[in-house]
Amino acid sequence: MRTVADDIAAHAARHPERIALETPTGETTYGRLAARVEELTRLLRSHGVGPETVCAVAVEHGADAVAAMAAVLRCGAAFLALDVGQPRDRLAAFVRSAGARLLLTGTGHARVPNLEVPTVPLDEPAPTAAAPPPPVEPRSLAYVSHTSGSTGEPQAVLVEHQALDAYLRDTARAFGLGPDTVALQTAPLGYDASIRDTFAPLLAGARVVIVERARVLRPDAFARTVRDHRVTALLSVTPSFLSHLAGQPGLDDPLAGVTLVASSGESLRPFLAAGGRTLVPGRLVNQYGPTECTMTTTRHNVPADPDPSADLVGAPRAGTLVRILDADLAPVPDGAVGEVYIGGAGVARGYGGRPSRTAGCFLPDPLGPPGARLYRTGDLGWWGPEGLHYAGRTDRQVKIRGYRVDPAEIEGALLAFPGVTGAVVVPHTDDRGRVYLLAHVTGDLAATADAALRAHLFRSLPPHLMPRRFQRHDTLPTNRAGKADRRALVAGGTA
Repeated sequence: MRTVADDIAAHAARHPERIALETPTGETTYGRLAARVEELTRLLRSHGVGPETVCAVAVEHGADAVAAMAAVLRCGAAFLALDVGQPRDRLAAFVRSAGARLLLTGTGHARVPNLEVPTVPLDEPAPTAAAPPPPVEPRSLAYVSHTSGSTGEPQAVLVEHQALDAYLRDTARAFGLGPDTVALQTAPLGYDASIRDTFAPLLAGARVVIVERARVLRPDAFARTVRDHRVTALLSVTPSFLSHLAGQPGLDDPLAGVTLVASSGESLRPFLAAGGRTLVPGRLVNQYGPTECTMTTTRHNVPADPDPSADLVGAPRAGTLVRILDADLAPVPDGAVGEVYIGGAGVARGYGGRPSRTAGCFLPDPLGPPGARLYRTGDLGWWGPEGLHYAGRTDRQVKIRGYRVDPAEIEGALLAFPGVTGAVVVPHTDDRGRVYLLAHVTGDLAATADAALRAHLFRSLPPHLMPRRFQRHDTLPTNRAGKADRRALVAGGTA
C-alpha cells in the first residue's frame, strides 16, 4: 500500500524546489526531504528494519525527525516518536512498553537514557545502494503512541498502516489542504496530534512550519510566528490555548491570515461560552477522537454564532462509525445518553503487551459483521440532529490542556516520595473554565515544601501531569466502603 513517504517523493518529482519544511535551521525543499527519506530508508534497511520493527525516534523536531519517521513508514515498520524534553525514566518506560528494537538519534542527545536497545545515529553513512523495501502490508504496525491508563502507567497504543494512511488522506481532503497551505506544527513530538500536524500537510504538498516550542506556547510569540510565516492552518490547537490567546490584552488579531483552526483534546464548550468564536476569523472545526481510534473520529464545523450550551463534536469521518450503547451493549434512543463506542477504519490493534486490557476495551461489535470491533471510549454522549454531543466521562480520566490524564499515574508517583503515606489527585475547574489538578496528600510533610514535591514529580512526569496545588491532610476522608471519598475532596477543593 501507499505511504506518506510515497506522496513526498511524488511531490518532489513534480516540484523539487517547493518548500516542504521551515525549521529553526532553515528551509527544506520537497526534493531534499525526499532524498533524505530515501537515504534513511537505506540506512534502516541495512539495520534490518522491516514490518513490525518498532523504531524509537529521539530527535529534536525538525527535518531529520520528519525524514526519519517517513523512512520508517517507507520500510513498512513502525515509529515511536519521543519528546526528548520528557523525563528520562518516562522515555525509558515508553521504549520498553512499545517494544522498540532500535533507537534513532541525532547528535547531542545526551538526555536520552541508555535504553538497552541498539542505537542508530542518523548521521551514520547509509549504503549507496540497497534493495527497495517490500510493499507495505496494510495490517502491519505503523506507529505507537502512549496514553494515560487506568493502571497508573502509560499504555502503548498500536496503530496499523491502513488506519494511519486512511486518516491522513481523509484529513487532507476534509480540510482542503494543498500546495497553498502553510500549517504550523503545534503539538510536540511524542503525542499523536504531532503526526497529524506533520504528515497531513506534507501528503497534500503543503508547507509545514516548525519552530522552537517556546514560540508556540507564548501568546505573543505565537501571534508573531503566525504572522511572520504567513500561517494559514492550525490542525491541533487545544481549547485551553485558544482561551488563553483570547484573554491576552493588547494582542491584536493573533490569528490574522489563518483560514482553518482545528481544535481537539478537550471540550470546546467553555471557549465558545466565553464568546471565543470571534477570535477565529476563518473556519473552526471541533475534532473528537481518542488515541485508540487514530486521533480523530468526528468533526464539527462550528458556525459563526454557535450555541454555547451545546458540546457538539459532530459526525463520524469517512470509514468510521459511532455507536451509543447502554450497559448491555444495546443502542440507546436518539437524545438519550449512553457510552460512546467507536468502530471502523480508525480502531487500533490494541495495547502493546496488555492482552487483558485490550480484550476489555476492544470488543466485538454486536451490531456489525463478523470480525468487526468497537473501542469502548469511556466517554458519554448522545445523538442529536447535528451529530454527536459529548456528555462527560464514565471513569476518572480528565483532559488537561488537551492531554488525557489518569490521576492514578500521579498518585503512584507521589506515593514514591519519602514521607507521603496517602495521595489522591482530583480535577477542579477554575473561574475561567480551565481544568486543573489538586493533589491531596497525607504523611509527615510539615517540613516538605510544595517545590520539593514538584521536583520529585518532574523526575518521572511531564508538565501537564503537575498538580497546581498540594493540600495536606492528617487523614483523607473515606466513604462507606472505606475508600478515599473523592467526591468530598472535589467539593472541598479550592483554586
